[in-house]
Amino acid sequence: MAATIGMFSDLKEIKRQLLSVTWLCRERGLMNSVKWASELAFSLESVPLNELPSTPALTEEDAQDLDAYMLAKSYFDLKEYDRAAYFLRGCKSQKAYFMYMYSRYLSGEKKKDDETVDSLGPLEKGQVKNEALREVRVELSKKHKARELDGFGLYLYGVVLRKLDLAKEALDVFVEATHVLPLHWGTWLELCNLITDKEMLKFLSLPDSWIKEFFLAHIYTELQLIEEALQKYQSLIDAGFSKSTYIISQIAVAYHNIRDIDKALSIFNELRKQDPYRIENMDTFSNLLYVRGLKPELSYLAHNLCDIDKYRVETCCVIGNYYSLRSQHEKAALYFQRALKLNPRYLGAWTLMGHEYMEMKNTSAAIQAYRHAIEVNKRDYRAWYGLGQTYEILKMPFYCLYYYRRAHQLRPNDSRMLVALGECYEKLNQLVEAKKCYWRAYAVGDVEKMALVKLAKLHEQLNESEQAAQCYIKYIQDIYSCGEIVEHQEVSTAFRYLAQYYFKCKLWDEASACAQKCFNFNDTREEGKALLRQILQLRNQSESPSAEPATAPFFLPQSLSANNTPTRRVSPLNLSSVTP
Repeated sequence: MAATIGMFSDLKEIKRQLLSVTWLCRERGLMNSVKWASELAFSLESVPLNELPSTPALTEEDAQDLDAYMLAKSYFDLKEYDRAAYFLRGCKSQKAYFMYMYSRYLSGEKKKDDETVDSLGPLEKGQVKNEALREVRVELSKKHKARELDGFGLYLYGVVLRKLDLAKEALDVFVEATHVLPLHWGTWLELCNLITDKEMLKFLSLPDSWIKEFFLAHIYTELQLIEEALQKYQSLIDAGFSKSTYIISQIAVAYHNIRDIDKALSIFNELRKQDPYRIENMDTFSNLLYVRGLKPELSYLAHNLCDIDKYRVETCCVIGNYYSLRSQHEKAALYFQRALKLNPRYLGAWTLMGHEYMEMKNTSAAIQAYRHAIEVNKRDYRAWYGLGQTYEILKMPFYCLYYYRRAHQLRPNDSRMLVALGECYEKLNQLVEAKKCYWRAYAVGDVEKMALVKLAKLHEQLNESEQAAQCYIKYIQDIYSCGEIVEHQEVSTAFRYLAQYYFKCKLWDEASACAQKCFNFNDTREEGKALLRQILQLRNQSESPSAEPATAPFFLPQSLSANNTPTRRVSPLNLSSVTP
């Protein structure tokens, strides 16, 4: 923490660096990096006129290429990439050469996207490729071997290598680029796409620049290491970036990833007040509103974004979520398809479209959509989980086991993945593994409060009545202790089982308490009444001292019959040390 604050001791110098790199990126058409650096610079105090950084000095080569560069840059800004590249042929300066190669690369990407959307539709699997990649790679490779590439040239070379699936070579080039030009945020983002786990991160030799702290916070969020990410972002706020809307949005996304919905919603609402015309991350905000079922708020957000820019992918996704919440799944899928026409590589739209096809029972289209999402980002646990659900519907348990395992690897502490794995193992009759998964799901904090019930039913199936009773007691205690209104259908199942369990053990008081609780539920009311009559009958018969009840180590406290709040916690099962 102290080291982090020391790194940010001179915020004026950091602001000057941000302003300088903003200028450099703008000259090269790298507008996402310009936006990031500008937003960060805006959050810091203004720099006096005499302390502002000077514009980069022109070299002799820059001066010679200036006319061609200015003409080509005007075409580039209008997305006329082939035209820009044509007028930059033969330019010698680093800046003009980068623009020449970048224009060729973007031209190929644009043609690929157009062909994907126009010819194949968003769900076809076609092998459309950027035809310019190989030529651009050959030329950049020669320059790289001759050590003639600057930081921006290395960035572009890395991007081309990654697009050609040469991940190892791309990683090395991006690391080299961070050393040559540490302040270019685009390079760090590309590096994030190639890092698969924390171990891989440890072995990278990265420059000790203040921007590395932003990178670490970002990659921790991507790797679902949310606690570490939030610590990093908090240290950046303490260092002087408290007004940064970028950091606020990243914290909101982090809370969204750990399903702390109330906290995430609160931060997003605050972000909207600070930056009311922001569209970035609003699709994530809409996911939270969707989960909470907040139709009026989601409707307002959709209309608001439509007024700002209806042709942004985030806007289309928000509208899609709105129609999905209204159960108009065909319309929702249409808007997600519209988002993909705008950007075929937009991860969220592929995943959400997969969900909609699942709702429409179109499993083949759902599988295609989820597979596209994984192609875009292999770390998207929602797509892996969606594939698992799809194959579960198709009754292919070995397939869904594989996909649920992948989702669990990405989200090891998400109880939903563990419960899904447990159900899979149960269908495959691997009951020991299923038990481990259900217990682990309970141990990490069961979101849906179903793991203990499933574990109890498994024990029932195996005639392990004591363990089943223990699980049902834990389940009831957890449901009541968190102050929820008892709408869980399995609560009645738990009380019915416990009433019968205590009845078999001849513990009449406990059996009576549970049987009375059965009166609260329609499906168990008659059974509860019948059991109470039997208990009354047997109590009258067993008044003699010779009738001793069987021992039962598990019981609900007497207070339960009075006030719904259990006070005793039973000891955990012996599976707690085993993880799937």
